[in-house]
Amino acid sequence: MSMAAASHCPPEWLDLREGADADARATALLPPLRAYLGDTERLVVHDLGCGTGSMARWLAPLLPNPQHWVMHDRDPVLLARATAGPGVTVTTDCGNLADADLTGACLVTASALLDLLTAKEIGGLAAACAGRPALLTLSVTGRVELTPADPFDSVVESAFNAHQRRVAAGRCLLGPDAPEVATAAFEGHGMAVRGHESPWRLGPDRAELIAEWLTGRVAAVREQWPDLAVRAEAYLDRRLAANAAGELHVVVHHRDLLALPGA
Repeated sequence: MSMAAASHCPPEWLDLREGADADARATALLPPLRAYLGDTERLVVHDLGCGTGSMARWLAPLLPNPQHWVMHDRDPVLLARATAGPGVTVTTDCGNLADADLTGACLVTASALLDLLTAKEIGGLAAACAGRPALLTLSVTGRVELTPADPFDSVVESAFNAHQRRVAAGRCLLGPDAPEVATAAFEGHGMAVRGHESPWRLGPDRAELIAEWLTGRVAAVREQWPDLAVRAEAYLDRRLAANAAGELHVVVHHRDLLALPGA
């Protein structure tokens, strides 16, 4: 599988977003997945770019049968914290995802990963998963809604999406194009692909997450289009003030994909 490791994520960020991720993932994709898995005696699930195991903590209770999860990540700090919840056994694999061995997998999962990959890497992932189901969640689509609106929202969105599609270390990242590219790649390997929207819906109860998300978003804008730095900082100040006052609501659109063998 020709796939580079995803960018490093601090464990604090993963902890902060775990609840929003769990609320957003598309449960509508689970009935066809459970039907496909059927009465498998023991599910072996390989989670790519697992972080601290939030995907397993969300998904394992929603699947039947005894389960063993193999968690793949390049970051030993994250893997040291990886857990999957009660009654689930776990082994970890520290290294580049290019070296992940999926032998024996009943299911492959990943969360917030596809948009960090190139078209070639997604093609390698689709080839590696051919013949086994894959549940790939929380890929950004490039669309964000903030209420109340700000005149600079659209500029920030354009700059951020350009950053998501940047060339990094010789790799042309897909960013918001990833769900469409992944769908075509998996279908090209004889898989039936279902997609479903999985938006974050954030309000005052998740003000800390909004603040971190906004700060990271504007940092990417400054990196992508440095000429916007002063206006971007003023925008961030306005948005953080509205958030601190409990006035800001954010919808961050994602798309989940379920690929099943036998198109």
